[in-house]
Amino acid sequence: MKDITRIFEKISLPWAITIGYLTIILIIPMIALIIKSSTLGFSQFWQVATSDIAIATYNVTFITALLAGGINGILGTLVAWVLVRYEFPFRKIIDATIDIPFALPTAVAGLVLATVYSDTGWIGQFFAPFGIKIAFTQLGVFVAMLFISLPFVVRTLEPVLQEMEKEVEEAAWSLGATDWQTFTKIILPPLIPPILTGVALGFSRAVGEYGSIVVISSNIPFQDLIAPVLIFQRLEEYDYVGATVIGTVLLFISLILLLVINLLQQWGRRYAES
Repeated sequence: MKDITRIFEKISLPWAITIGYLTIILIIPMIALIIKSSTLGFSQFWQVATSDIAIATYNVTFITALLAGGINGILGTLVAWVLVRYEFPFRKIIDATIDIPFALPTAVAGLVLATVYSDTGWIGQFFAPFGIKIAFTQLGVFVAMLFISLPFVVRTLEPVLQEMEKEVEEAAWSLGATDWQTFTKIILPPLIPPILTGVALGFSRAVGEYGSIVVISSNIPFQDLIAPVLIFQRLEEYDYVGATVIGTVLLFISLILLLVINLLQQWGRRYAES
């Protein structure tokens, strides 16, 4: 009894609020999802989770999200570099537009992207003559994921780039280092952890995206149907358990991929410090 009393005496108010808040907001909903999906029993759970249509939606969702995160990891780094290191007209306005995907309702984003990338849209019309259809295909899903995940990479990198001292690069050049050596030995190592953090955040956002993708894709199974849309279709059919099964699979696969990315982040920090 005395031990329990001592434990409670050591619990501070901020610690108790933090644990309580995380329990209500994160832990209980995830446990409820898993418990609801487990009511089917393992054999039925496995049958629903590995059905042909479910596997197809996992492939579209995760492969496309990984590609979008990877592309934004490269081009988002370039965008952040230009915004931090270069002075040019309207730089602040362009910098502010990076946050548009945060503020714009996802359904509106999907409507805009579907209009611009359709066969007669401002951008889609240049691809249509070559037989490349963007809107209402998996390519459209990829474009939507690029759109919504870009700010995560740019906003994660900008503070790091602003703190990097140019004198270090100039010292490397004065010692005879080439531009490539300066980039790979001086600039890139401290950027690896924030790049991976931005990619992880962008990937997570892309996996859970629904509003814009349901508009820009045709939502046809085995073509461009993503898992979140399949969950919504199951709910429309009153198949609540089936929806929770797919949601549970998404949860576990996302956790595994985020764990891998976190391990890569730790490796990046050690590489930067070495």
